[in-house]
Order: sequence, then structure tokens, then C-alpha cells
Amino acid sequence: MNSAEGAQRRKAEEARDRILNVAERLFASRGFAGVSVRDITAEADVNLAAVNYYFGSKAGLLKAVFLRRATALNRERMAELQAVVDAHPSGALPLPAVLRALLGPPVRWQFDPDRGLGVFIQFLARCQMEEEPELRALFYEDVEHLRRFIPALKRALPEMPEDEICWGLHFALGAMHHTFTHLPRLGPISQGRCHIGNRDEVIERMVEFATGGFEAARARITASAR
Repeated sequence: MNSAEGAQRRKAEEARDRILNVAERLFASRGFAGVSVRDITAEADVNLAAVNYYFGSKAGLLKAVFLRRATALNRERMAELQAVVDAHPSGALPLPAVLRALLGPPVRWQFDPDRGLGVFIQFLARCQMEEEPELRALFYEDVEHLRRFIPALKRALPEMPEDEICWGLHFALGAMHHTFTHLPRLGPISQGRCHIGNRDEVIERMVEFATGGFEAARARITASAR
């Protein structure tokens, strides 16, 4: 590749990144239906045909926005989970550590505006609330990374059958997603008693809550087996 070709390629990559950044922010704030391709290309300062050129369609752009960040988030989760497994090569895994690997990374993203990832967390929240088929399908189809937590949770809770593990995982994720969407609401609910600006405290409280839910289910199962 000569210098002219290299410059052309860098220019194309920069244009693609601008489109992704603008689309992510606009989708997060206004939803999929509330944003037109023209809105995106005008703010990204690219030709109107650029979305089709790089992504095939507006729906293809939505998928690219999702996968760009989701891949990095899931990689971070898996690295933390693997560290827990490596630290406990045999026997039961500590349940709070497994849940921290699941819940911690996205909360850290939400509190880290310098990385530009808080917008993606808003985008994820929008994916859950919107009724557009593209958003719903995208959110519900990307679950394989979540299923990877099931074996670790089974090692942490060997008495629990897989269906109970899945229920617990579902409710833990529910607490996480509600926190993404409505954490500021806790301020007026608590009349200022709950301090919502401490990232690590939010994570530990969420892990504690999720751990309690799993432990309650384990106690119920153990009691019914007697």
C-alpha cells in the first residue's frame, strides 16, 4: 500500500468512526425511529450515501454501533470472570466475585465519561425500552456472553439446578439494567440519603443484592430437598 492509499484508508476509517460516534449518541438520546440517516450524516459531516456504503442500511448501522462497544464490554467481563476461575482452579467459586465480573464492568462504563462509554450504556438502556423490531431483536439475540456465566454460577451454587441459575441471572441483570436507566431517581426517593455518585459503592451494593437473591433461592431449594 502506497502513501496515497494509506491516507485514503485512514480518511475512510475516520469517517466511519465519526458516523458510529454520532449515531450512538443520537440513538441513545432520541431512539432509533427518532433519528434519520440525514441527521447522522449531517452531524458526522459525511455524504448522505455514506451510511449505506459503510453499513448497508440504517439497521446495519444500529448493529455496528451495538457490536463495537458490546464486544469490548463482553471481553472485559470475560477477562474478569477468567481471573476468578484462575484464582480458584478447583472447588466452588465465590459467588460475589462471579457476580462482580458480570455487573461491575458496565457500571464502571456508566461512570466513566472520559472513555466515551457512558453513551453506550444509555444506548443499551434505550435498546430495552424501545419497541422497534431492530432494537428488540438486537438486544435479545446477543446473549451468548451471558450464557458463559452459567457454568461459573453453577460452580458457585452446586446445589442449584440450571433453571434456578437462569432465574437468578435474569433478576441480577434486571437490577443492573434498572440502575442504568433510573439511578438518578434514587436521589429523590431517598431524599438525598443515598449517595449515587460513588461507582464502587454502587457496584458493591448491587453485588450484595444479587448475592442475597441467589442465596435465598439456594436456601429454599435446600429446605425443600430435606
